[in-house]
Amino acid sequence: MRLRRRELIAAAAALLAPRHLLAQSPRRGPRIGWLNGGSASLAAHAEAFKGGLRELGWIEGQNVAVEWRYAETKYDRLPELANELVKLDSVDVIVAATNPEIRAAAQVTSKVPIVMVAGTDPIGQGFITSFRQPGANITGLTSDVSPDIFGKYLEFLKEIVPTASDVGGIIDPGHPVSQVYRKAVEDAAIRLGLTMHHAEIRASDDIEKAFATMSAARVQAVLIYRSVLIFVNLHQIVAAAERHKIPTIYAYKDAVAQGGLISYGSSLDDLFKQAATYVDKLLKGAPPANLPVEQPTKFQLLINLGTAKGLGLTIPPTIVARADGLIE
Repeated sequence: MRLRRRELIAAAAALLAPRHLLAQSPRRGPRIGWLNGGSASLAAHAEAFKGGLRELGWIEGQNVAVEWRYAETKYDRLPELANELVKLDSVDVIVAATNPEIRAAAQVTSKVPIVMVAGTDPIGQGFITSFRQPGANITGLTSDVSPDIFGKYLEFLKEIVPTASDVGGIIDPGHPVSQVYRKAVEDAAIRLGLTMHHAEIRASDDIEKAFATMSAARVQAVLIYRSVLIFVNLHQIVAAAERHKIPTIYAYKDAVAQGGLISYGSSLDDLFKQAATYVDKLLKGAPPANLPVEQPTKFQLLINLGTAKGLGLTIPPTIVARADGLIE
């Protein structure tokens, strides 16, 4: 009987407790670790991920917790941050954005499932054994595209600047498959009757030098390859292209929003949203070793018409009609 009385007293106390105190004590659900080498200011990617979770019934602060870790572009901090996540009590899964984050997480745990968002050359890097059967604790998505897509970049530039004979390429040699992409571009250039001029960047300080090299070579357009270094320095690259008045095509749509002329590629926001589906499956008990890794299949063409006007270019109606988005 005394036990029953205690239960009644506890229930009454709960009913009388202020609502805000009750809200601060949600049932402890799964915990997700978020490992990102960029900045928390890039909130769109986090919002895309959280949106994907919400669609699957996972609400941060209600039935799932997220531990956010950002290296603020100081990539040497990633091992420390990854270790923090693994040491947390009952971290159920780690979401790792790109290769540096994936590698840092893999070095500190072989047990906690890791969802890569935009991995590159995951087999060659030793992250997985195959796309169909990853084989260990890493699964997710890659940002890898067929090298053939880079021929499309040159085709777009040739249509926009039909008189172009010399085209530049700014590339990060540290990207795992940069040489594969470069070879695909050079092959496409021969097919299109273009001469390629490449400039390599290994740090943000190299960006202005690369564009100066392009200007000295009198290129009529520039292709910006993809890499983590290029993505985190997009604003500086777009600004340099504007200063040098060179029509430029990018692999990242974020560049067009910042004033870049044209972009063609997969959406990082879509990849982050899709990563939530992997987290959902893992939290429900699916083994990461058996979850196939997916590659991008959807590509968006975005054009900044205001930038085109500033460069004195008229975008052909055929390209405008194919665009998935236009910025006036």
